Amino acid sequence: MTSGDQHGWSTLPSHQLWLDTESSRLLGFGTVLEHPDGGAVWLDDRGNPDLGHPALTYVTARMAHIHFLASLQGHPGSRRKADRVFDGLLTTLRDSTNGGWFESSADASSPDAEKTAYTHAFVVLAAAAATAAGHPRGRYLLGEALDVVDTRFWDDNYGMCADTWNADWTELDDYRGINANMHMVEALFAAVDAGAPTIWRDRAVRICDNVIGWAQENHHRIPEHFTAKWIPQLEFNADDTANQFKPYGATVGHGFEWARLLVQASLVTTSAQGHDYVESAKSLYHRAAQDGWQPGPTPGFVYTTDWTGKPVVTGRLHWVLCEAIGAAATLARHTGEDRYESDYRAWWDVAAEYFLDRVDGSRHHELDPRNVPAATVWSGKPDLYHAVQATWISRYAPSSSMLAALRADSR
Repeated sequence: MTSGDQHGWSTLPSHQLWLDTESSRLLGFGTVLEHPDGGAVWLDDRGNPDLGHPALTYVTARMAHIHFLASLQGHPGSRRKADRVFDGLLTTLRDSTNGGWFESSADASSPDAEKTAYTHAFVVLAAAAATAAGHPRGRYLLGEALDVVDTRFWDDNYGMCADTWNADWTELDDYRGINANMHMVEALFAAVDAGAPTIWRDRAVRICDNVIGWAQENHHRIPEHFTAKWIPQLEFNADDTANQFKPYGATVGHGFEWARLLVQASLVTTSAQGHDYVESAKSLYHRAAQDGWQPGPTPGFVYTTDWTGKPVVTGRLHWVLCEAIGAAATLARHTGEDRYESDYRAWWDVAAEYFLDRVDGSRHHELDPRNVPAATVWSGKPDLYHAVQATWISRYAPSSSMLAALRADSR
């Protein structure tokens, strides 16, 4: 490796122990996880419930996903936590009248309620984990969630998922987005690994191929926002650059996240359009690293850049660094190339020095450009999805999903 070592960190028992210890520390965060209305509560900076937020379906699903997988790894207490929050997906957050899932526990009585592909992707992910963990309703919910994706979101003409409906499925918004489709790819790979039909993997591959094409046309910066006919809208939200889910410009963390997903795809399938998934992953990774990394005395990744690579939102979000670590770990193991191992070590160093909150627990979800805790884009520490997965992706050999990685490790 570049450091002169014969082996990467991932092969060192001491590093694996550090990763296991860190994941256990994270999994213990939160005094109470269940919202009084059902589902998962929003956690504040100290892990206490913030009831100023309703139970959000995507947070509920992500916390259920994490704790179901933790239970499969032998973490005592995680199964009970997973079961409790997962119950919200079966009850309060589920629309028993019109089908699908509300965005939050407050939406059942709201005339302006919406239903999004982003949220439904995480319901699929949680249901896949529940199925793998043996929850008695896991497979049922997985089938129901995939049926909703099939009938409401999947557009076979474009090989992509639509984005946002109103609550009774009578009005489909013209906006189309990459973020929801990215998480749908992750969820569909997990669903197939949990026993769903392989057509869902084929659909995930179509999404991957489309994204590679758009990225190649745009210097490997992925357009995030589109019209109903999937025409890129590069100036979308130019006046709302720090939007939590639809920011202007190129989202650095998504370049890394897609890089990891493409390597995962390469392990179980081939591109229908003839793309080399690993080479495409490298291109996305290198662009995100070149554009997003800010060296110096307070190093870190910016949130977004413009279409020339110039930083736009310079705050540092924890999930961006988590996805950079995950992509570096995946490419280091898969390719054996020194560059990824070097990045992996450097970026865990930054996480350990600045993002790990050893006083109040979990990770600081946002830092300013001086690496001081901030709350411009995010407040509190609502869930553990990115942080815990970074430790697991670093720990296990690359596979199509975390479910498959855990299954392979247990053999």
